[in-house]
Amino acid sequence: MSRDQEVEYAKAHGIPLTIKRNPYSIDQNLWGRSIECGPIEHPEDEPPEEAFEWTVAPEEAPDKPQYITIGFEDGVPVSLNGNRLNGIELITALNDLAGKHGVGRIDHIEDRLVGIKSREVYECPAATCILEAHKDLEKFVLTRHEVLFKQQVDAQWTFLVYTGLWMDPLREDLEAFINATQDRVSGEVRLKLFKGAAHVVGRSSSFSLYDYNLATYDVRSTFDQIASSGFIELWGLSTRVARALQLKKMKKTVQEGRKKEWTFSEETD
Repeated sequence: MSRDQEVEYAKAHGIPLTIKRNPYSIDQNLWGRSIECGPIEHPEDEPPEEAFEWTVAPEEAPDKPQYITIGFEDGVPVSLNGNRLNGIELITALNDLAGKHGVGRIDHIEDRLVGIKSREVYECPAATCILEAHKDLEKFVLTRHEVLFKQQVDAQWTFLVYTGLWMDPLREDLEAFINATQDRVSGEVRLKLFKGAAHVVGRSSSFSLYDYNLATYDVRSTFDQIASSGFIELWGLSTRVARALQLKKMKKTVQEGRKKEWTFSEETD
């Protein structure tokens, strides 16, 4: 359906719409706002300021940073600056708060399933902050192996949802792993909002895998440095063996090449 047909359909079925006379096609919900069409269809040009509603231009944002703290329980955001809120309240408040600092503008080239590349512009202040904080907290409480594997799982889950395969059994299989990892993703993450950016500047959790006594560079460190020599020897063993074999093969190739050159020279003489 074209946009005009969608508008007519909505009118015919009593679906409320807010229609603005501008060149943009806008889809909006609690989680974000997408902007397409008009000037946006020229990827070489910066999106006009008039296209944005939720975020101020970074250069117009306050000159003083603002710090916020997002609390998580089992991977779900449950509080903002110590105040416990439900999901709608938290996202609404964070959209307003982060948007005033210019946080949440995204301009990227999207690969649609049918093979078309399109330019998409988004505003998602709350989502930007929550996802950045959540990702940092995961790194804080999950093992390295869990974090690396979850990146693959997240990418596959996203692809399924983006391409309309919500009902595919694989989506549920992936979510079983994702949900299992979230049992320990509880704690607080502190963000610094400033001129369009949301930087993580602190985190805390009762499930933290960070051990100061192991990580510190101080002489009081409980990590036995002597163990490093044996570890390095074993860690690089397979690499050294592979490189030695490659070097041997290269030398053999060079020798055979020289032999062929010598034989060719003898025959020529």
